[in-house]
Amino acid sequence: MRNPTKLLNLLKIRAAREALDDLKTLLVTECGANPADLRFEQVNVEHHLAHIASAYYISPWEHAAGFSIDGSGDFVTCMLTECTGQEIKIKQRVYVPQSLGSLYTMICQFIGYGKYGDEGKVMGLAPYGEPTYTDIFKDMITLTEDAFELNPKYFMPFGSNQGVEMNDKGEMIILQHYADHMVELFGKPREPYTEITKRDMDLAFSLQARFEDVYMHLLNVLYKQVPTDKIVMAGGVVLNSVANGKMFDQTPFRETCIQPAAGDEGLSLGAALYVSQSVLHEKERFVMQDAYLGPEYSPTEMRTALDKGGVQYRELSRADLLTATSDQIEQGNIIGWFQGRMEWGPRALGNRSILAHPGRSDMKDILNARIKRREWFRPFAPVVLAERQSELFEYHHPSPFMLHVYKIRPEWRERLTAVRHVDDTGRLQSVSRDENPLYYDLVKTFGERTGTPVLINTSFNENEPIICNPDEAVDCYLRTKMDVLVLGNYFCTKPEEAGT
Repeated sequence: MRNPTKLLNLLKIRAAREALDDLKTLLVTECGANPADLRFEQVNVEHHLAHIASAYYISPWEHAAGFSIDGSGDFVTCMLTECTGQEIKIKQRVYVPQSLGSLYTMICQFIGYGKYGDEGKVMGLAPYGEPTYTDIFKDMITLTEDAFELNPKYFMPFGSNQGVEMNDKGEMIILQHYADHMVELFGKPREPYTEITKRDMDLAFSLQARFEDVYMHLLNVLYKQVPTDKIVMAGGVVLNSVANGKMFDQTPFRETCIQPAAGDEGLSLGAALYVSQSVLHEKERFVMQDAYLGPEYSPTEMRTALDKGGVQYRELSRADLLTATSDQIEQGNIIGWFQGRMEWGPRALGNRSILAHPGRSDMKDILNARIKRREWFRPFAPVVLAERQSELFEYHHPSPFMLHVYKIRPEWRERLTAVRHVDDTGRLQSVSRDENPLYYDLVKTFGERTGTPVLINTSFNENEPIICNPDEAVDCYLRTKMDVLVLGNYFCTKPEEAGT
């Protein structure tokens, strides 16, 4: 009430949300539903409670600490809970404007990465910087006994705008987070697509370092309230796989269950599971063994797409497919790999992936030049056989959804040069045969041929959403310099490269 201009914006937010509160009216208005047919009961689930439910109720555990953190949702930015049986007990909330997610977004914007989801790029840039601004970031966000506080002089005042908007293309538009004080300290913000300077790298480094300080502090606060070694995690901020990889050294937690679709795309599942378990007390429990929950396509649909695109192909047996694909990867060729049901979440996990040799020093540049066209500093991810993980990486905790970054052991660093980041780490995916038999056997076949049980795994796309259906796979294959397309059991090569 002391800030009437901010109150006006908050009222605008509330007014915009009111139209979404009555689901029955929306269905009648937008979908032409018959009001008499709508006999359901509507249950509203708090934002962060849905996040935690999306991770806890897919786990095999009956007791765990629950952690949710993001920019904000329902005016909360972080929630700490205790999960027992079918119940989630809220232990603590952190309210806006204190937001670790907003801190990360603000710095991303300032150094030219202002699109929704760009935070992962800045995480990849961080190791190239130095701790030049450590003291400034300690002033920007300070630790309290049980949480943290942002220094408002660095940020646009809470309520000065409506935070996030949607444009006509359906894209999320994030409004300015940084205040004039940032410009006074660091000069003008970087324009997107311009040269990345030492200042920008050092800002990314200092951001990630301070982020980890706060992240570990919150996890340790949670452990004091819920002293168990198991933790379930969700919210967009837990996609920071670098921090996740360090938590085993800096907190008492030893087992994590991290929602693969940790951002707001996972809220619908969380809300449904919360009602199923905590409200209705249904006995059946869903344990998510893998993230392959998307659509799949028949051989007929695949052949139709190939024929429409004029693609040469051979249908191979499972064994011949593994041999032929491994041979192509060993030769240094780039494979588009399309199998089974699409992954759910932001990571390609072996069903809509581009695969390549992890040991070629030029492979990162080849992938970027011929297909991905990503920023030079962004690393590619390794997929490793789960049982060999601790032999190659310094941690044994599995990472099936590519949500942990671990150090590569010194003796393997030269053999994994294409997936080794500048700080000798890799954002790995560990794969077991139970999770994905064909993908596992491909990595294993390549390992038996080369002695390296690892492949490069990056998403099947070219600066676009990950491909979903066979038509999109064929289109991406034809317009890029991808060497081979493996679409189900169909093995495809381009005419000028077909040797048989």
